[in-house]
Amino acid sequence: MQIKVACRHGHISEESQSYIKAKAEKLTHLFDRLTMIEVTVDHQKDGFWVEFLVQAEHKHDFVAHEKCDDLYSAVNASLDKAQMQLRRYKEKIQDHRRDPSTAQVASGNAETLQ
Repeated sequence: MQIKVACRHGHISEESQSYIKAKAEKLTHLFDRLTMIEVTVDHQKDGFWVEFLVQAEHKHDFVAHEKCDDLYSAVNASLDKAQMQLRRYKEKIQDHRRDPSTAQVASGNAETLQ
């Protein structure tokens, strides 16, 4: 898995880049099938605009962005949005059924599964 940090209209320090990479790595604990995370930091006149672009297997990109006065608060806010999107996607793809399927009930195999 790759983590890319890019900056537009300015430069961010190595300390800030390592902070962003450490925060981005936490997404892999939430969902392990990530292929790439791109973080874009844009210096603007009235603050920082941070965008997380997360690519997962067999799914379109997850995009989360936030604009704040402080770089760290913008990173945290956009990371929270990306985490929520990944959690929703993970819940959607997991099979939560505990009851036997209709086909198993019709065939009489429901007792053997429990």
